[in-house]
Amino acid sequence: MIKRFRNWALLSILACMVVCPAAKAQDRRTIAEPVAPHTVCDRLVPSGKNDTVSLQDAIQHCPAGAAVYLGRGEFHSGPLEMKSGVTLWIGRGAALIAIPEPAAYDKGRGECGRITGKGDGCRPFISFFRTRGGGIYGEGIIDGQGGAMMGGGAETWWQLARRAQAEGGNQNAPRLIQIDHAQDITFSGVTLRNAPNFHVAMNRVEGATFWGLTIDSPADARNTDGIDPGASQDVTITHSLIRTGDDNVAIKAGDNGSSSHISIIDNYFGWGHGMSIGSEVNSGASDILVRNLTLDGTTSGLRIKSDVSRGGLVERVTYDNVCLRGNRWPVAFDAKYDPRAQGTKIPVYRQIVLRHVRGDNGVLLMRGVDERHALDVTLEDVRFANSATWQLEYANVTANHSDVSPSLPGRATEPLPRGSEACARAFRDGNR
Repeated sequence: MIKRFRNWALLSILACMVVCPAAKAQDRRTIAEPVAPHTVCDRLVPSGKNDTVSLQDAIQHCPAGAAVYLGRGEFHSGPLEMKSGVTLWIGRGAALIAIPEPAAYDKGRGECGRITGKGDGCRPFISFFRTRGGGIYGEGIIDGQGGAMMGGGAETWWQLARRAQAEGGNQNAPRLIQIDHAQDITFSGVTLRNAPNFHVAMNRVEGATFWGLTIDSPADARNTDGIDPGASQDVTITHSLIRTGDDNVAIKAGDNGSSSHISIIDNYFGWGHGMSIGSEVNSGASDILVRNLTLDGTTSGLRIKSDVSRGGLVERVTYDNVCLRGNRWPVAFDAKYDPRAQGTKIPVYRQIVLRHVRGDNGVLLMRGVDERHALDVTLEDVRFANSATWQLEYANVTANHSDVSPSLPGRATEPLPRGSEACARAFRDGNR
């Protein structure tokens, strides 16, 4: 399944690249493909039991600039805390597996594995807290076992999440990886799968590169976001394949700070909720580039979501050369994400550009709060099937109308140009 996933992703990215000129990345760093660490401080083999102690000990005693290498086999572990400058190298054939024991992740309040009002009762599986440098490298797997039965219970982490949704509470489930108040973090090559909660969550991170990752969880696994940069700057996500049960990528900017200078380049998103900004943007999100992206079967495609309870300024966002297929809402820029929300944090979206965007059916939604806070969007060579429908409300759209189809309200429909053929061909190839 993963091999077919990779092949379709490569076809889609290459097809998109044929028709689109390069655009300037918004990450201010110079990014190059990561290379393997030069020094290995420890080589571990699985014990066949719980490997938490040996893994944590190896990380703690590894000097900065070196790597802890995991050899072939299955390592079962509870929460791990990374150290500045240390890389966890998961070799080919190695799998680091999170034990499904709520007590191992509990923060001391007895809430992990339960439903409560807040939902922050679990430690993450892997934590980068106030670290600089280092990261995760290799061709192996990190498996959160979100679908495994929790120890001492009668349901999985994902079933707990669904029950919380039905009961109106919040599940307490561990995030797979949390990066918090960290700098210069690099992930390369690794597969992250089956997270009990978010796969990678970030808070106040300065400089992070995600290169060649595969993130894979079932489409119905609730709250399993792929990568969520929050209150972070200078982040690049590239050459990665992401399919999840929630947002494939979600850029957030809540009370903890703004997010800016983020590049999402040359990626493939399978099922999930799309390429999202929000819903928390009250601290502001800006200078974001999404280029050479295929969204295949995501419920939403390109999405900016917020409301008056958590809104703020989202500006200078460019979507350049995007292919969409099978999306219910290929474009969803919505300042009334929760129409029942109350508050004074008004979402304002401006300097939003869609350039060389191709898709098929679905609803193309652009909805501002009111006339005073209308969306500001520019369309350049944006083409969908004639059966797609525009829904515009409090949106100032700038476009050469012969360059957009279906036509914006009140304009005649134009045929698709030859430039859309590469995207269409990639869609056909993916169905074979």
